Amino acid sequence: MSDAATRKPRIYLVAGEESGDRLGAALIRALRRARPDIEFLAVGGSHMATEGVASLFPLGELAIIGFAAIVRSLPSILGRITQTAEAVVAAKPDLLVIIDSPEFTHRVARKVRARAPEIPIVDYVCPSVWAWRPGRAKAMRAYVDRVLALLPFEPEAMARLGGPPTDFVGHPLAEQVTELRPENGPDSRLTGPPMLLVMPGSRSGEIRRLAAVFGAALGRLAAMVGPFDVVVPTVPRLETVVRGAVAHWPVPARVITDVAGKYAAFRRARAALTKSGTSTLELALAGVPMVAAYKVSRLEEWVARALIKVPSVILANLVLGQNIVPEYLQGDCNAERLAAALAPLLSDTPERQRQVEAFAALDRIMALCEGAPSDHAAAVVLALLPEFNLEARENVASGPRTA
Repeated sequence: MSDAATRKPRIYLVAGEESGDRLGAALIRALRRARPDIEFLAVGGSHMATEGVASLFPLGELAIIGFAAIVRSLPSILGRITQTAEAVVAAKPDLLVIIDSPEFTHRVARKVRARAPEIPIVDYVCPSVWAWRPGRAKAMRAYVDRVLALLPFEPEAMARLGGPPTDFVGHPLAEQVTELRPENGPDSRLTGPPMLLVMPGSRSGEIRRLAAVFGAALGRLAAMVGPFDVVVPTVPRLETVVRGAVAHWPVPARVITDVAGKYAAFRRARAALTKSGTSTLELALAGVPMVAAYKVSRLEEWVARALIKVPSVILANLVLGQNIVPEYLQGDCNAERLAAALAPLLSDTPERQRQVEAFAALDRIMALCEGAPSDHAAAVVLALLPEFNLEARENVASGPRTA
């Protein structure tokens, strides 16, 4: 047997924010189940660190949002892009996996491809080419060999736009649905005191923009429907920011940072007020009716209106293929409109039932019964490793799914 066939394989993972860090950690676990001898290096965070993979630098340096913030941080970001690409090339991995955050990870991938074209590159999380800047799909063929898509419609979109080969591997939320749903079915949410989940964002900039209007909406809602419990799930690194924001709300709010507490709140919640994004899909999979909202600066709004070409910015609506979740953006994101939309969701109304019935279709659409997404992703990654061990391939649960 050749040295190439027997040496320890090496994979470099590059994430740009916490969600990518979680995906990377799950992928590491799945790969190790099939191939325990793989060596991992990474730009990641606490989740990959828990798997024993230290980051090249602290991931929090890249957690920025908004055009103005990006401009201010540009010199630092460009330096980290170069540092990361140089580290990957020096490590000579058998495979590079870039994870989400395309503004950062794709620039790293392009530099690596230019300097070490022999390294296969996998992009874990399909960029939103179906929503804006579709020309990115074709451009990716120059530096990405395979795309792992979280959403079932993305392989077709990438093929139509001329992008790299794309596999639907499933969304990581699929592995949490049993934790998010009540044991006694969706109607059990209508018993007991009403609980409202409030999710103003996963970045400090989002929280600063949305917290005040969300709080004002809750005050109006309490005047309309009476008392309800408010739970605000967040992550530990944002706890101080969130607690400071909710301290000024006209209704008391309980902030929770532990995963078990979040799951318990999702199982009991009667409705939710959330910012647009992945949280809408998480709530929909949990069966929680919701109202979604978002605000950005005037400049960002102008750019978004010029570039975004989808009928909704709500991820749950895009996956469902219809505008089920009401969305309130920019000027429409005000206390009066949000409170009026939330009120019927707290009791057994046609507005509530319409969302619950639509969300029931997600199990089929998201192929939730076909295995763990991390295992499907691992199967694709392992198949791209040079001199891939057939026995390891058979240890993976199954390959990618077709949507």
